Amino acid sequence: MSGFDRDTIRARFQAEREAGRAIYDALCGAGITAKMAAQGGADMVTTHDLAYFRMQGLSSMAGYLPICDANELTLDVGERSMINVVSGCPVMAGLLCVDPTRDMRRFVDRVAAAGFDGIMACPTVALIDGKFRGDLEETGMGFGREVDVLGYASSQGIYTKAFCTSVDEALAMAEAGVDNIIAHFGNSSGGTIGSQTVMAEDDAIGRAADVCDALASGYADRIVTCHGGSIETPEDFAAFWAKEPRLDGYVGGSSAERFPIEDSVPAVTARFKQITKPA
Repeated sequence: MSGFDRDTIRARFQAEREAGRAIYDALCGAGITAKMAAQGGADMVTTHDLAYFRMQGLSSMAGYLPICDANELTLDVGERSMINVVSGCPVMAGLLCVDPTRDMRRFVDRVAAAGFDGIMACPTVALIDGKFRGDLEETGMGFGREVDVLGYASSQGIYTKAFCTSVDEALAMAEAGVDNIIAHFGNSSGGTIGSQTVMAEDDAIGRAADVCDALASGYADRIVTCHGGSIETPEDFAAFWAKEPRLDGYVGGSSAERFPIEDSVPAVTARFKQITKPA
């Protein structure tokens, strides 16, 4: 079972940081992957509607479509399939913080009372651009709403983390008290349903460097991790980390569960099908 307060989580992550080990956050859409990630040593596991759809064989981008109640889904999956099976690391909830149908402060309290150890903003409007992003910002469902909700969670002593795609977003979240800033490089490539076009590695390194630069003076205590883009394997992250060593770790989505399943299940199935009837 989970059950980690904010101070304990911070202390655990700081110990990993000081030891020079990558902080690894596994974004999981099913209890079995969350349980196995924790057993493998994940520093935290997080669930949200994107991860749920990924584990149904769909693109995680389905989580951005109006096909479910993202927040109720996250609460249900986490409460019934993760908090009860994960031990050894915190379990966190990814919330659609801009949900206009709820008092999100009360919902944050409800999520914490259910047993989640932390909260993040996912799905995030940070990944939305163009006219649609502008419309969201102008109608009260923009990034500032995510800042407000995570700021409230932080004020209640809940561990918080946020996806950010720019320096301004990272600074806004840090100023609100968010503990973990995640430089997001967009949807992941690879496997059967990954994006064909992703952010170039040099651009991703540049984004991570800009975020690290911005937080270095006033917010050096914050954990800074990254997610998405062309990082598909532990080796990919190791190579990326060598180019921006100020990062503290990596947030795995497809790399945490979809890729391992896409590799292992067909392989085991093929081995069973190779068995022939004894003579």
